[in-house]
Amino acid sequence: MHDTTPLLIELGSIILGLGILGRLAGRIGFSPIPLYLLAGLAFGHGGLIPLAASEEFVATGAEIGVILLLLLLGLEYSASELVTNLRTQYPSGIVDLLLNAVPGAVAALLLGWGPVAAVALAGVTWISSSGVIAKVLGDLGRLGNRETPVILGVLVIEDLAMAVYLPLLTALLAGLSLAGGSVTLLISLGTVGAVLYLALRHGRLISRAVSSDNPEMLLLVVLGLTVLVAGIAQELQVSAAVGAFLVGIALSGEVAKGAHHLLAPLRDLFAAVFFVFFGLNTDPAAIPPVLVTALVLALVTTVTKIGTGWYAARRAGVRTAGRWRTGGTLVARGEFSIVIAGLAVGVEPRIGPLATAYVLILVILGPLAARWTEPLARRLTRGRKPKDAARTPGAAPAPGTPEQTDGVRGAV
Repeated sequence: MHDTTPLLIELGSIILGLGILGRLAGRIGFSPIPLYLLAGLAFGHGGLIPLAASEEFVATGAEIGVILLLLLLGLEYSASELVTNLRTQYPSGIVDLLLNAVPGAVAALLLGWGPVAAVALAGVTWISSSGVIAKVLGDLGRLGNRETPVILGVLVIEDLAMAVYLPLLTALLAGLSLAGGSVTLLISLGTVGAVLYLALRHGRLISRAVSSDNPEMLLLVVLGLTVLVAGIAQELQVSAAVGAFLVGIALSGEVAKGAHHLLAPLRDLFAAVFFVFFGLNTDPAAIPPVLVTALVLALVTTVTKIGTGWYAARRAGVRTAGRWRTGGTLVARGEFSIVIAGLAVGVEPRIGPLATAYVLILVILGPLAARWTEPLARRLTRGRKPKDAARTPGAAPAPGTPEQTDGVRGAV
C-alpha cells in the first residue's frame, strides 16, 4: 500500500493542476494546449520538480489520449461526408500539402537531420489543429459563416490524409525496407478502403450491433472495441491512431452521438495527459537553441496556411473577406503536430524541442490570426476594389443572401 502513495500523490497533483490550467485557459480565451506543454516542461527531465513515480502511468495515459483523440475525430464524420469531401476538396488538399509540408521537410534537411526526420517535420508543419480551430470558430461566432464549410473540408482532408501518412511514417521510423514500407502502406490503404466501404454499405448494421440503451454498456463496448482495434493496427504497424480513427468513421447516427457524449470527458482528460507527457520528455534546456528556427518556421507556415485557406475559399466562391478569414483560421497547429513529433523523437531527439516550441508559438498565434487576418487585410487593401466585388451599378445583395452573410457575420 505504501508503494502506491507517491504515485497517488503525483497523479492527484497532475490531474488537479490540469484542471486549474484548463480553467485559466478558458478565462483568457485560449487553448489550454500551451499551458499543458509548459506544465510538462516544468515537471519533466531537467524541469523544476521532475516526476518519477507516475511517469510510467502517464506514458500509458498518453497513448490512450492519442487513441481517444482520433476516435472522437472519426465520430465527427460519416463515411459519406469523407468521400464527398475527398471528391470536392482534393485540389485544396494538394495545395495544403505542398505549401505547408514542404517548409518542414526543407528545414529538417537544412538542419542535417536526414530524410526520415524531414518526413516527420513535414507532418508537424502540415496539419492544422482541428480542436483549436473548432473552439475558435465557436468563440468567434462563425459556425454559420459562408467560409466555415471550406475550413471544415480542409480539416477533413488532412484528417483522412493522416490515415495514409501515419502508417508510412511509422514504417520509416521502424527502419523498414522499401518493400516492407510498401506492404505497410498497402495494408493501411486496404484497411481504410475496406472500412469506408463497410461504413458506406453497412454502417447501420455496425452501429446497430454496437448500440445500447444503457450508457455504461455503450461506453464499454465502444471503448473496448477501439482499444482492441488500435492494438491490432499497431501490431500490423499501421498505427494505433489510424485504427481508432477508422472505428470512429464506422460508427454513425445515434450511436456516434451517444459515444461522443460519453467519451468526450475521457478524451479531454487523457489528451491533456498526452500533452503533459510530451512536455515531460522534452528537456527545457533544449528549447532555446531551436527557438529561432521554430519562430521562422512558424512565420513561414502562417503565411502558407493563409494562402491555403485563400485558395480553398476562392475555389468555393467565397468572397474576399471570407477568404482571409479562412486562411487565418487554419493557422493553428496542435495535437497532430505533437503526435507526429512524439513518434519521431526516437530517430531525431531534436525534433521534440523544435515541435514543442513551434506548437507553443502557433497555438497562441492561431486564434489571433483567426481574429485579425481579415481586418488587417482589409486595412492594408483599403481603397483597392476587389475583383470579386464588381457588380451592376446600384445593385446590392438582398438581405440574408450568402453574399451579405459572408461579408458581415463573424466580422471582428
